[in-house]
This record gives sequence, structure tokens and C-alpha cells, in this order.
Amino acid sequence: MPGYQDFSYFYDEFNGEADYDALSAVLCSRLAGHNLPGKIVADLGCGTGELTLRLADAGYDLIAVDASDEMLSILSEKLAERGSQGVLLLQQDLTELDLYGTIHAAVCTFDTLNHLGPVAQMKKAIDRVGLFMEKDGLFLFDVNTPYKHQKILADETFTLEDEDAVCVWSNHLEEDLRRTEISIDIAYRDDPEYYLETFYEYYCEPQELEQICSGAGFRVLEILDGERFCTPDAQSQRLLFVAEKVVQCQSL
Repeated sequence: MPGYQDFSYFYDEFNGEADYDALSAVLCSRLAGHNLPGKIVADLGCGTGELTLRLADAGYDLIAVDASDEMLSILSEKLAERGSQGVLLLQQDLTELDLYGTIHAAVCTFDTLNHLGPVAQMKKAIDRVGLFMEKDGLFLFDVNTPYKHQKILADETFTLEDEDAVCVWSNHLEEDLRRTEISIDIAYRDDPEYYLETFYEYYCEPQELEQICSGAGFRVLEILDGERFCTPDAQSQRLLFVAEKVVQCQSL
């Protein structure tokens, strides 16, 4: 299961442009506007928990799941600082998700599914979500599009800097395998050590994900541009799927 390790400690620092407030507002509007069977929400691939905290503040009962113990450790520290109670943290591979009970909604954002592996791995994760989702529950997830991989990431290198560190983000497109190799190299200005991680992001067509959702008992209600939260177009770099569970989950 690929995932951030050393980079976990720099994730918030270099993800400062992420508009968690806008994303949580869109997610909460969909959740609130749907007749959910309850208020238990799983944040899948929760990372450092910025979205988890906002959903908890909105009154939902959160289960935060991530493969990285480093990410979960940072979230645990944030919860302790806030004096928050009642958020369950689980370190799990999403393709082997085991929530020990049913849920009423799930979110999976910031291209977590792209990190899991080829489309077969994405299917495993969505199938697991369907297994634990109660009928009429919602699954909201986003993915980076083929356009983003082929036209934006491709073989580009990006440099992110702040007063303490420099992050060099290098991409190598492997179009035949529908994936991009990503290398993250972080150097602190006053630290002789550096941090290097390499992993893959995979992509697939939106139609494939709709078919996977259908097979897992979901009906896709809408697909939005995952950054502008409007109707997507050919140059949308991220898509946000809103899917409703239309069949009763199996007995666990």
C-alpha cells in the first residue's frame, strides 16, 4: 500500500493551497441535503485530518482511516490539542477496509484512490466501502483525471519553497501503464539531511469508476469538477463523484 511516510510531517506545510473549507462546505452540503440513515462518516485516506476535523465540527461521527501511521499520529496530536473526543482512528489499507460495523457516509478526497494502484485496486477499495455502507448512504470521492496526468503532471518538475524548506516534486508519466511516477525531495535549509520518497499515482476513465460504483451497489448522482465544484469539462484536473448506496449492505 503506497503512501506518504517522511512527507507526512511536511504535508500540511506544502499543501497550504488546498481549500479545505471550500471542499468541506461542498461535502457537507451534499451530506446535509441527502436523507442519510445516520451520522457515522468514514474519512478514507484522512491524511493529517484537516477534513476530518471539519466534518466532526459539522456534527458527524467520524472514523478516520489511513495507511500511514505517521499521518494518523499527526491527526492524533491535532485532536489532543483541540480536546476532541469521539474520532476513531484506524490504520488500514483501503483495499482491505474493515470498519467492524456499518457506516452512513464516506469521503475519500485529495486523489487517495489514485494512490492505491491500478483500476483493479481502486475497485477493491470501492467494493469494501460498499460492503460497509448502509442503504441510502453517500460515498463522495475524488480522483485526478487522465488529463491532469497526461497534460499537467506528465514529465514536469515543480518546486515549492517556504522560509524553512524546499520541496522538489518530479513526475514521470508511464502512459502505457496509466500511471505517473512521483518523487518528492525535501531539503531543510538548516538541516544537512534530506527526505526522498517515490511512489505512483494511477488514473482511469470516469466511465470505469461509474461501472465500479454500480457493481458495488452505488448509483452515481453527480460528477463535479473537484476544484471548482461545477460541471466538469475536458480540462478538469480533478473529478468529485457523489454516489448513493442503492442496495442493502450484506450482513457483516
